[in-house]
Amino acid sequence: MLDTGGDVRESLPAEGDGQSAQRVLLTMAVRDYEDDDNADEFAEGIDQQLDAVRAWWTTPGPLPAFRLVDPPALRHRDDVEDFLREQNVRELRGHALTLFITGHGMSASADTHFLRLPATEDKRPLATAVRTADIVAAALDSHVENVLVIVNTCFAGNLQSDLAAVHKEIRNSRLSSCRIDVLGTCGIKTKIEVLRFPTLLQAALTHLRRTAGITTSHLSVPVFMSEYARGLRPEDAKKFKLQHLIEAGDDQPSPCLPNPGYTHLPDQLGAGERWAPLSAEYWLDRATGRPQENDSGWYFRGREELNRTIADFLSPSSTRGVMLVTGCAGSGKSAVLARAVTLSNPAFRRTSLFKVAEDVSPADTIPAEGSVTAAVPARHLSAARAAGDLLDALGLAKKQVTATDDPVAVWSHQLQEYVRTCGQTVTLVLDGLDEAQEQARIIGDVLAPLAASCGPPVPAQRHDEREAAPPAVRLLVGVRASRTLGDAPRAVSDDDPGLLHSLWNTFPTAQVEHTDSTSSQADMGLYLEALIGDALDGEAVQEVVPRVVDAVWPSFIDARLAGDQLRRAEDPLALARSEDWYKKTLTSGIRGLLQRDLRLAEADGLPPRTALALLKAAAYAKGQGVPWGEVWPAMAGVFLLPERLDAEHWDQMIEKLLGGRLSGYLAHAVEDDRRVYRPAHEELADVLLDPTTDLLDEDGPDA
Repeated sequence: MLDTGGDVRESLPAEGDGQSAQRVLLTMAVRDYEDDDNADEFAEGIDQQLDAVRAWWTTPGPLPAFRLVDPPALRHRDDVEDFLREQNVRELRGHALTLFITGHGMSASADTHFLRLPATEDKRPLATAVRTADIVAAALDSHVENVLVIVNTCFAGNLQSDLAAVHKEIRNSRLSSCRIDVLGTCGIKTKIEVLRFPTLLQAALTHLRRTAGITTSHLSVPVFMSEYARGLRPEDAKKFKLQHLIEAGDDQPSPCLPNPGYTHLPDQLGAGERWAPLSAEYWLDRATGRPQENDSGWYFRGREELNRTIADFLSPSSTRGVMLVTGCAGSGKSAVLARAVTLSNPAFRRTSLFKVAEDVSPADTIPAEGSVTAAVPARHLSAARAAGDLLDALGLAKKQVTATDDPVAVWSHQLQEYVRTCGQTVTLVLDGLDEAQEQARIIGDVLAPLAASCGPPVPAQRHDEREAAPPAVRLLVGVRASRTLGDAPRAVSDDDPGLLHSLWNTFPTAQVEHTDSTSSQADMGLYLEALIGDALDGEAVQEVVPRVVDAVWPSFIDARLAGDQLRRAEDPLALARSEDWYKKTLTSGIRGLLQRDLRLAEADGLPPRTALALLKAAAYAKGQGVPWGEVWPAMAGVFLLPERLDAEHWDQMIEKLLGGRLSGYLAHAVEDDRRVYRPAHEELADVLLDPTTDLLDEDGPDA
């Protein structure tokens, strides 16, 4: 199967009576077995189970919160039936139902499983206990669209034959239209260990929140089972691993299983109709110029002429065209594009951060709301992935690709068909084309077929008002130039090598804008003033900024890292006046800045060799970056040999890296629904991958 790396979109049912969107968590917990020798300990363990379940199922996300139903006091079998009737379980409607059943179980001689109650007589289960399958059946045969049942009782595995019979009785129309899953926590002959379930569930919750990096708001049942099993010792796996007693037969995220590690940030990120939160985060990181991911400031300043040109290009009066934003490495191409993408996003414009950006930006530099239709970072993308990601960003389901199909051709044609039939201008932003894997195919097979829709309409063509408007496309592409522009403005000449010339040949009427002219020195100064304004007084800022700009221009990424070092310094002015910082650090570019921060990380409890090993691992990772989990420590361990760290120590080091001064050297993305990390810039990756460079050289900056 072709892996396109697409995201998973969860949707609510169509509008109805209000019940169609509801999600419910029901818990049936039997806790007070007075005849047990360890009744108090068992009851306390049941309470811990309920606490762990509540902690998991109260995870916030994009879907409506679960309605939590307090567990009833269950002594007699009639109490069970009363609860099912009071909660109307058999006739329940909604989007998702999770039912958690826990307590002692009984396995009868006829392979029938019973839920044992305090009033149950062991020799009369038919009269005094409850068939567990009858409780499960009430949930499965309801009208809820997605049902998950977890049975944590003694001998839960013995439910298999009972549930097979129940499954046969469920109407075919329901089986074909809904998803039902039933999980058991104990084997056929295994008795419940009351604290095992909450211990394993809490460990899985911690792993998902801390290291797993799964980005979907909900988990698939197989992933949930795998995370639960992580804490099992090999000798206990057969007895206590989760077993699928009834399964839906797919591995898609289930609305019944919220992901505790999901970060729900729509207010901060402005994640809207077209950009998932982490995609919006990519654009927001670059648009704001923030040094750290958790920084809530907006530091982008200057570039007024260029921003005004882009806003005009994106205005309603300009429905067609191609603009190439180019410049040398680190000169702020992504920042300029990201600003346009972010400020035009309707959801972001409803946030308080938009008001901050609006207040520091001339009105005619802010693009029209909704003027960007779809935006995609091209780093490490194949042509198929680029076409597929554009369709994803447009909110379109990609057409199925067979083994004999060329996905580039299929999805490129689908993109062209959308442009032709949507009846409106489509504006596509592609950032970092020079960092894509298949640059030529992206230009030739994905972008070039749109050329006819990008050019001006033929004047002689008159078109009936009743007909659909001719397709109109605006392309905004960021691509690295082969050399710095300098003072003299120019377009693209025949002696320009590389991608920029290829794009010019494909789109000969394209408008070319540069980010590395000498005028950008003043823009860098404004950016640094915004970045360090809280660390220094006005007079000191005016002294420091020109000195830093003189050392790091035209690299805005170096300016960002230098500004962050000043912000973090105990005495920013003393650091700025330090000849060592100026001559050894700033003039050495990103290499010198990294060397200094590696040494200073020691004070935060992160040994420089360990930090460097983690950064090198991220640089060597293929695709969009390295996931945390077990992968990042394993890769970093290669660079730390012969020293060895255990898993917990690695996790602590990664937390310090991501939460400290070195986090600014990393960017993040999403691949295969996992959060991944990579160097923040290709220039930094080159430094980390250079085998001849010793970044911990004793003669390095601030040794």
